Amino acid sequence: MKLTVLCDNNTYINKYLLGEPAFSVYIENEDDKILFDTGYSNVFLKNAEKLGIDLTKVNKVALSHGHDDHSNGLVYINHKPELYYVEGCFEYKIGSKADANPPYTEDEIKEKFNAIKVDNCTEISKNLFYLGEIPRVTEFEKTNPNLKVKKNDKIEIDELKDDTALVFNGEEGLYVITGCSHSGICNILSYAKKIFNKEIKLVIGGFHLRKLDDSVQRAIDFLKNENIEKLYPCHCTTLDVKCEMKNRGLNVLEVGSGLSLEIK
Repeated sequence: MKLTVLCDNNTYINKYLLGEPAFSVYIENEDDKILFDTGYSNVFLKNAEKLGIDLTKVNKVALSHGHDDHSNGLVYINHKPELYYVEGCFEYKIGSKADANPPYTEDEIKEKFNAIKVDNCTEISKNLFYLGEIPRVTEFEKTNPNLKVKKNDKIEIDELKDDTALVFNGEEGLYVITGCSHSGICNILSYAKKIFNKEIKLVIGGFHLRKLDDSVQRAIDFLKNENIEKLYPCHCTTLDVKCEMKNRGLNVLEVGSGLSLEIK
């Protein structure tokens, strides 16, 4: 499997690509061409063109969750691939400072894509699994009460049960690709290990760790105890947290638009 970051907050100095506070990954696996998230705008499309990636060949799209910085790019997909999502992904979402709702309703998604709602862990390509709803097992990973959802004209706290991840079941262990980890990075990794009974080898994506409070320190404790070979935290993970992770001995590596990884 080959993974290429099409959109992240950061870019590499010598890649001459675009960045935005969003996330999108392109995956080639066997005969499948897969998009995991689509960013906030057409940045993923412009970067793909510069990298020589033809997104009209994408036959599958998987969303980590419905927030607009991961789903807005759907409006630039003009063919009809399969689209994997979890219940609640296309509800009207409200961020901490502004609306963050996806560009389509669930009914519109069913018209524009071959929509597949996923409840449980599902293989969407050879050895590549979409986890579905993530069980919340840690007591220190809490939902942000400033994130809301509109249901039946009522505003509620969004538990973000639609937040999920991808797992590649590789020869040497598990490779996890997250979008924003609203469900908790430790919850995601615990669930992956429980399903596949293998160690985590690599994690890339948003960890949603922002300030060095007790909950973040406990998440770092968890990651350290897992002895994960490579960590690529990006998008919604702050520099302070990444520096703390490195200071505590974790192998934190750089991520930016254009990063490519080969996974076996």
